[in-house]
This record gives sequence, C-alpha cells and structure tokens, in this order.
Amino acid sequence: MDKKIYTNYINILQQELVPALGCTEPIAIAYAAAKAREVLGEFPDCIEICCSGNIIKNVKGVTVPNSGGLRGIEAAAVLGVIGGDASKELEVLQGVSLADICKARELVKEKYCTCSLQEGVANLYIVAKAVKGEHYAEVTIINRHTCITKIVKDGKILLEKDVKGTASDVDKAFLNVNDILEFADTVAIEDVKEILDRQITYNFAISEEGIKHSYGASVGRTLLETYGNDVRIRARARAAAGSDARMSGCSLPVVINSGSGNQGMTVSLPVIEYAKDMGASGEQLYRALVVSNLIAIHQKKYIGSLSAYCGAVSAACGAGTGITYLEGGTREEVGLTIVNTIANVGGIVCDGAKSSCAAKIASSVDAAILAHYMAMEHHAFQPGEGIVQEDVEDTIKSMGYIGRVGMKTTDVEILNIMIDRVDVHGQTDHMK
Repeated sequence: MDKKIYTNYINILQQELVPALGCTEPIAIAYAAAKAREVLGEFPDCIEICCSGNIIKNVKGVTVPNSGGLRGIEAAAVLGVIGGDASKELEVLQGVSLADICKARELVKEKYCTCSLQEGVANLYIVAKAVKGEHYAEVTIINRHTCITKIVKDGKILLEKDVKGTASDVDKAFLNVNDILEFADTVAIEDVKEILDRQITYNFAISEEGIKHSYGASVGRTLLETYGNDVRIRARARAAAGSDARMSGCSLPVVINSGSGNQGMTVSLPVIEYAKDMGASGEQLYRALVVSNLIAIHQKKYIGSLSAYCGAVSAACGAGTGITYLEGGTREEVGLTIVNTIANVGGIVCDGAKSSCAAKIASSVDAAILAHYMAMEHHAFQPGEGIVQEDVEDTIKSMGYIGRVGMKTTDVEILNIMIDRVDVHGQTDHMK
C-alpha cells in the first residue's frame, strides 16, 4: 500500500478514536465553558452560551455525565465552569465532585447560564462567554467538538484559526472501500493495537454496565430478556446497552467514532460480539475493527457532522462490513453489505441525543446484520432501485448527499418541533 495512504489511515484512526466522557455535544459545551473560565482567570459572574440548532438538538434531552442527573445546555456549561478541567478535553468533567454538582444545581436554578440559538452557522458551533464584572473571555468551537477556532479576552484576540481548515487535521479524501480493505489486510498490528485495545476495553465496559443495570428505556436489556442470547441478538443488545447507559449519564468513558460515542459503540461492539462467538484471534478482531471504523468514517465524510441523518446507520453499516470481513467475506461481499444496509435503513432521522438512540442503534445493527447475511449469499439490492447506484462508492455518495443536502430542511423542522416553534397543525410561528 502507498506509504502516504497508509500513514493517513493511521492518523485518521488516531484522531477519530479518542475517549469521551458522556454524549459529546454537552461535553463540548462543558469544554468550551471550562476553557473560557481558564482564560478569564477567575470564577465568572455568569456564563453565556450561543450555539447552533444541532447542538441544542443533541443536548436538550441527554443527561450530562457526573452531574447527578442534570440535563441540558445550562447544566453542561455550569459544570464545566465549576469543576471542568479543559486540559482533559472530551473528559473535561472527569474530576467533578459532589460539591460541584450541588453548586451547579443551585446556579442552574438561579439562571447563572443563558443560552441562545445562532442560525446560519456550522452544524457544530459553540461560543462560550465567561463574564466577570467588566471583563470577559470568549471561546469558539467549530466543526469538531474540541476544535477551538477563536479565543478572545477583553476584546483582544488570543487565538484565531481558519475555520475552513478545522474540520479535520487529516485528509479523508483518501478513504475508499478498496483501500480500506487493503489497509486492513496489511496494517502492522502494532500500529493500531493501542487505539483498538482502548476501544474494545472502554466500549465493552459501558455496554456491560448497561446490561447489568437499568438505564434509560433499557433497550439492550429488553432485547436479551425478550429475544434470547443468539449472537445476532447479543450484537444488537451490546451496542444498545452501551447507549442506554451513556444517554442516561453513566460516567464511564467511551471511544468515539466520527465525533460520537453512540457511533463508536455501534461500530465496535457488534464486531467484538461476533469475534467472541466465532473464536476469532486477536489479530482477526483488530483487522475487522479497522474495517468497521474506517468504513463508518468514510460514509460520514460525505454526510458531515450533526445532520438530520442518524449516525447509527453509517456506524452500523461499518459494523456489518466488519462482521463480513471477520467471516472471510470478499471485497464484493463487503460492498454488498454496505449497499444492502444503506438501501434498507438509510434515512433514519436524528432528533437529538436521548434514550431512543439505543433503539435506533438496535434497529440499524439489525439491518446491518441482515445486510451481511444477504451479502454472503450474494443477494443484494440492485442499481436503479431507489438510491442504489452502479457501484458501492457512488451509493455511499448518494446517501451522503441526501444526509448533507436533502435533509437540511428536515433538520430545521425537527429543531422547530423540539423547541416548540411549530404548533400542532405544523404551522411555524414568528419566532424564526
């Protein structure tokens, strides 16, 4: 394999597969708020958060980790100010204490934090402003959850980055199905072992927590209790249980994929479960996880961050290809797994982070497993049927276009419903 492509793929895995404590959108708000306080240099009188609709959508219904059950933007920001450690980035709330939580509850009630919607900006957009008397510090995050593009203190710009260059520090244009499979076949295990060991350990641990204890709607536990213990059920239940726990504020970290912990669990746990079931070697599992992670990232590069397209679909599709690879599938069969998944459940909408994410994960993994078994028998949906194109790359692009462009209006209307901008007859009021 070309050395430049090989190195780039390693860098993609290193950048994308990082630990995060809780749902990444509230954590990004906590990170921005903690950084603003750090720059201000003292405890602020108040904190102001301005963010995109997609951030609001993904924070509104989710429990902030280490918060004692607090939800929403204000809770995330206040905890970031009180007990956040900005140097830990997506694990910013790791050291929050009980005293911090009690103080946060009081400040949230006192309206210490205000939040406003910023329209016409990137889907991932956060500005945190910490104010103390006549002094202030302002931190802006755009495109990636930890990508600070601007820092201002008392009107003086301390840091400013070109937004166009912030989406990624690596070139995802190199990603394609054939090269991903060649990379998985040839990668030196020592180059990916540490990254993937962390993904296996962290994501399995939170899944175990979700199975052993009741979190959220208990989707994972319900699957096991109702449908049995077959590997096809365990694969769905493992991913769903991790989401059950994570969306309900479990403080265990996960390793993310494409900026999402739910996607990180979805792309890995079904593959891990299938590897255990078939007695696969460690090396076989590592190579299959390389496939699943990179195929998911490949799809998301076309969809973009925080769209109305549910990321569980692209992540589950990645898991399906990882299972196909694990069971000795050919390049053609991997491609058919992708096409079959997209043709089936492509287009599940994202209406924010919350407990029902676990159910969407379970449905998406189910579709990916069906896609896998169809592909292994060379059964597939054909070009011209809906959005299915002549080859797998064009099919991935077509779904990406729908997610990025076609569902823009859907995204707006989902947000309108969530923040009560639409009445029961579907008429939008004048708050726009």
